[in-house]
Amino acid sequence: MKDFNGRVLFLDRADINTDEIIPARYLTEITKEALKPYLLEDLSLPGFEPAKDVKASTVVISRANFGCGSSREHAPWAFEVNDINIVIAESFARIFKQNMFNCGMMAVELSESDVQNLFNTFAGKETLLTTDMEKKSLCFKSDNDELVLSFAISGFDQALVEADGWVGYADQHY
Repeated sequence: MKDFNGRVLFLDRADINTDEIIPARYLTEITKEALKPYLLEDLSLPGFEPAKDVKASTVVISRANFGCGSSREHAPWAFEVNDINIVIAESFARIFKQNMFNCGMMAVELSESDVQNLFNTFAGKETLLTTDMEKKSLCFKSDNDELVLSFAISGFDQALVEADGWVGYADQHY
């Protein structure tokens, strides 16, 4: 099972699409590793520096409709190869969300108020996440603040995560 802990990168915008996650010009690459330097390269947000901010993070928190656009698997792959195995948002595009679980990664939906609280409390601070799969809880910590939130995951998606993705799940069950 992948690691779902680490330093949080806050991306304060809704509708971040798969072309911003991994630009289409890199879809001809034949390995996941070749996608690594281009994650979020075309995402334009005030104060966001992809080359620096991505390398320093292993968790992403964003707003609604994350991963909209095309159904390409390259978007989760680009996160995976950068050791970002968990994305937390208000909502996800359906195919992006399932592609995350199919890769053994997590797309965690939290309420709009919980996501807003995370931005209000932690954005701009070095924030660490600890995920407890057994308790289905997320613990966010910065120097002076701590917040624990519960999350939901379906039994099948949890089985995919525990098997490190669809291939591992198929190996175990077929």
